[in-house]
Amino acid sequence: MACDIVGEACASPFFISIARNLVDTQRFSETHMTVLDGLPDLKQISKVCTAAEIGEVLERLREALASEQQRFESWDAQAAHQRGLIASADVMSLRVVHDELNRIELERFIAASSVANLHRACTHYRDLLAERAVELVADTMAADGKGGAPVPFALISMGSDGREEQTLITDQDYLIVYGDGGGDAADVWFEAFGTRLVDCLEAAGFKRCTGDIMTSNPTWRGSFSQWRKRLFAIVRYEVEDFAKNMMDLIVLSDARYVAGDRLLGERFIELVRDMEKEHFQVLWGMARAATEMKLALGFMRRLWTEPSGEHKGEFNIKLLAWAPLVMNVRILAISQGLAATSTVNRIRLLEQEGSFSPAVAQGLLEAYEILTRYRILLQIKVIKGIQKDSYHLDPLMLGHDERERIRQAVLRIEDLQKAIHTTFNIM
Repeated sequence: MACDIVGEACASPFFISIARNLVDTQRFSETHMTVLDGLPDLKQISKVCTAAEIGEVLERLREALASEQQRFESWDAQAAHQRGLIASADVMSLRVVHDELNRIELERFIAASSVANLHRACTHYRDLLAERAVELVADTMAADGKGGAPVPFALISMGSDGREEQTLITDQDYLIVYGDGGGDAADVWFEAFGTRLVDCLEAAGFKRCTGDIMTSNPTWRGSFSQWRKRLFAIVRYEVEDFAKNMMDLIVLSDARYVAGDRLLGERFIELVRDMEKEHFQVLWGMARAATEMKLALGFMRRLWTEPSGEHKGEFNIKLLAWAPLVMNVRILAISQGLAATSTVNRIRLLEQEGSFSPAVAQGLLEAYEILTRYRILLQIKVIKGIQKDSYHLDPLMLGHDERERIRQAVLRIEDLQKAIHTTFNIM
């Protein structure tokens, strides 16, 4: 019989989790490369186990790792097959492919709990889906006698997609920028194109944005010159509803090229970045909004939960923890002129250029990891019909250590808000 000490160690949830992370070949994390930490000290093993017993346990371990690797390779193959179907898919087929890719990544996440891998996979295949939707809509416009695009154009994503932080549930956060010189005819063509694109994306499984950040909204499409005029009006305080336009500018901070004319898209993104950097009063306004975001902290710095109502005993993990972290990191990244859009990359670059100490950066990375992981787990509950929304979390459903990890994450966000408050001299 194999040695109980080693056998129990290999069967522990911790060890199994590490093994799954190791065979998920698309994941890289130094914190999960310590598989031997799950085993007792080698000297201890040799005192109580014979060579034959150790060999038997190691063989069991090899078989378990091989089985896990086979599962992940199967998911990789299935995902690659589905992605290969996108280029020739029609609208209804896009929905089938999208649903299947979501299923694969849901199963992979349950097995490995890799936030980074889920972000990478979902962002990649949704870029492919959006690009195909653009092609299909352009084809239907031509088939209906409206001709092709009168000028070059680019589809730009924002929000979680712009930050390359897509998860299992998504909505539309896109804008269109098109070249100058098309006149009124171009405006009319892209109005029809933008409306049809929203319908096509919805049919393909991209929910409509509740904030109407979609290409059917004239606020989120225009020629390059029209966009430049619009942005100048915001940064020069020439608009009536400044608060709303400020929020629009914050959303644009995560802009990322997805499809169409890449050079035009990159010119547009550079325009947004330059305006934010060159107009400090605008950045100051964004910083103030970020530092005033409420956090899920209550009496004695404990986690705050709703005192009554439908979500009594719960808190909105998106609005009261995750979003303030993303927002405040974004502000610092913009102020330092960093081109990265993902929260993790922004934190790492802010550490490199000296805004964050290694300890602060690591703490914020851990905060992002745990908050995003629970957001994804809530999404899985919604997908499986266990609960209605993917935002509210009941801390008492978690163990003490997990609750404390979330609390520490929120405290780190509070410290970040205080630092930005001081940096920007906000009164």
